[in-house]
Amino acid sequence: MPELYDVAAIGNAIVDVIAPSSDGFLDDEGLTKGSMMLIDEVRAEQLYARMAAGIEASGGSAANTVAGVASLGGRSAYIGKVAQDGLGKVFAHDIGAIGVNYATAPLQTGAATARCLINVTPDGQRTMCTFLGASVHLTPDDVDPQVVESAKIIYLEGYLFDPPQARRAFAKAAGLARASGRLIALSLSDAFVVERHRGALLGFIDSEVDVLLANEAELLSLFETDDFGAAAKALRGRARLAAVTRGAQGSVVIAGDEIIAVDAVRVEKVVDTTGAGDQYAAGFLLGLANGRPLPICGRLGSIAAAEVISHYGPRPQTSLKDLALKAGL
Repeated sequence: MPELYDVAAIGNAIVDVIAPSSDGFLDDEGLTKGSMMLIDEVRAEQLYARMAAGIEASGGSAANTVAGVASLGGRSAYIGKVAQDGLGKVFAHDIGAIGVNYATAPLQTGAATARCLINVTPDGQRTMCTFLGASVHLTPDDVDPQVVESAKIIYLEGYLFDPPQARRAFAKAAGLARASGRLIALSLSDAFVVERHRGALLGFIDSEVDVLLANEAELLSLFETDDFGAAAKALRGRARLAAVTRGAQGSVVIAGDEIIAVDAVRVEKVVDTTGAGDQYAAGFLLGLANGRPLPICGRLGSIAAAEVISHYGPRPQTSLKDLALKAGL
């Protein structure tokens, strides 16, 4: 089958609500700064009513990544479930408008479209409360074999390890990708995901994953250590390739015995770290899909991450392709 996409991603389709916050607000609401927690629809409505005015934007980790791939000039597709409601229509319109192929049928009855309520403190840290809604109703039937088999890289969001139906969809996509000789990439998504599913994730990494993407906290959690060097060593021989972000310290690309350090791209002010890892994944995966050297893949990831942390919202507001060209990439 012809390669129609550089990256096809599968994940939780979510609308982000992003607002400025104070540490005091987090304390009053019983929220742990920098964390991500799952909430029900009632709590989502209560918290939304108490948050400051902000912005609403289509999000979801893997969806943000394919938006970044599109901004870099790549070809991308997305599979994720929304409801047949207002927010679901907003999500579908937004992702289609930026050139991402999205054709997953919406959920007709039941849960509402998922939303993530993100409170951003003055230091740029984001605290996320997520109502998963319709996104957990993704099923194997929603995984289009033609999309998976025509993408160079299949990117799977670790959050899908939570709902059973979505995990089966995850497994179907991995099987199709493996059978058609496509690369399988996995994001660990969040340390809490790792803590809940450590054994299953390690098994999946060992058997299916070609490319692992994670941040430092997720990697440390995966191997239950506070020593980054030990965690990096433990990762060798599992995934063929890994890229681990370390905030201001940049990132590390691990390929067998080779470890490549990639500097972070500096920004004047960190406004909101929402989507930083998602956009790093966009740059890294697009570079990989097009055969770029690993240091360049990491550099593309750093450029994309730097752009998104300079403003509110999880998706690029400036053409990443233009920024990459300006950097000589």
